[in-house]
Amino acid sequence: MDIKKNDDIKLNIEAMTSEGSAVGHYNGIAVFVRGAVPGDIIIAHIIKTSKRYCIGIIKDIITCSPSRIKSDCPVSDKCGGCSFRNMTYAEELKYKRGRVKDAIERIGHLNVPVNDVVGAEKIDGYRNKGQFPVSISDGELYAGFYAYKSHRIIPVNGCKLQNESFEACLNSFANWVKRANISSYDEKTGKGLLRHIYLRGTSTGEVMACAVINGDSLPQKEMLIEELRKNSFVKSICVNINKKQSNVILGDVTETLWGSDVICDRLLGLRFELSPNSFYQVNHDQCEKLYSLAREYASLTGQETVVDLYCGAGTIGLTMADGAKKIFGIEIVPQAIENAKRNAEINKIRNAEFFCGDAFEGAKELERRGITPDVVILDPPRKGCQKELFDVIERMAPKRIVYVSCDSSTLARDLEILASKGYKTKEVTPVDMFPRTPHVEAVARIIKE
Repeated sequence: MDIKKNDDIKLNIEAMTSEGSAVGHYNGIAVFVRGAVPGDIIIAHIIKTSKRYCIGIIKDIITCSPSRIKSDCPVSDKCGGCSFRNMTYAEELKYKRGRVKDAIERIGHLNVPVNDVVGAEKIDGYRNKGQFPVSISDGELYAGFYAYKSHRIIPVNGCKLQNESFEACLNSFANWVKRANISSYDEKTGKGLLRHIYLRGTSTGEVMACAVINGDSLPQKEMLIEELRKNSFVKSICVNINKKQSNVILGDVTETLWGSDVICDRLLGLRFELSPNSFYQVNHDQCEKLYSLAREYASLTGQETVVDLYCGAGTIGLTMADGAKKIFGIEIVPQAIENAKRNAEINKIRNAEFFCGDAFEGAKELERRGITPDVVILDPPRKGCQKELFDVIERMAPKRIVYVSCDSSTLARDLEILASKGYKTKEVTPVDMFPRTPHVEAVARIIKE
């Protein structure tokens, strides 16, 4: 029997997708439903159909899953952020381990031990970075997050995931918007001023507040400074100019309006300076667990040469530097490399060298210089490593590889390639960097056979 739009069907929820939607099957057709929990039996109202799948919404819950809990956020069913706020944390971790294990077996065709997920003690208030799209109507600021797969803003007050200080900063921006008669950017027309409010915090309590604007200057900037400085934890106030008609949040030019150009955090005993464009993990406590695990897998004795091929601002390599003979870091983003060099300098780390370049070209340059690493660190973007990079790694012949991944599908693909080149994955440990969301990181320990 075919499923038609506006049908109501009884559905047993079986699993979760990588995007955080629940899924069940009806007459062999996959039906995806946001907000359902594995184990639920629901009545799903069908809102979209295709030959291969359908999309539904919950009309009624017949039987609640044992893992279902009441969400403590009033907009979690509308916002595109939290997918697991109506599920126990234990079940969330179970799902995330299963997702990593399934990818390695199904995509990588490997039989690799997948350890339990390294869970978080703090599942709320962990995000040290907030990028809030805005809408302004009749002088009122509405800041929040986009609804799932849309650019419709869901206003959020007191988001459970964000740094607790951010709410006060948003209130300061709201006061400025009303007093200064600020307009919001309209992505359809390309007109209007305020695009995003960008906030960064640290474990030390410092906050950077940044207005992202579609213009050359910020009106009534002294008024904004006055409002934000009412919050004693604000140490930096800046404006970022982004006049491009694109989904990219930050533009190329940032001006400090008041305070410091950077804020400072401490991670595994080191001090890191953060500018608006610096890459830095959004969950400080889980980041320390992730990097400690990466260091454990590197098995350093003090005699190793370590090459970090996607080094970002140098955080992983620098946290390993005291256990290595030499650290080389390669990163394609020039500002990140400047951050890495500065972070090495302020921590008085003299055995780390960073240079700007594509991972593949950078690895070839190291090869030309005759550098033979004992350990290679891979922490690529979501798309994974360039395929040709593995040929260079094979020639370099490191004894150990540590792969830090934010996407289990590309991790599995790359582990299979490494296996074909004589590298065996001994174990994979998922790390829950983003509680209550569908994202999960993983660290793989790989050795040369």
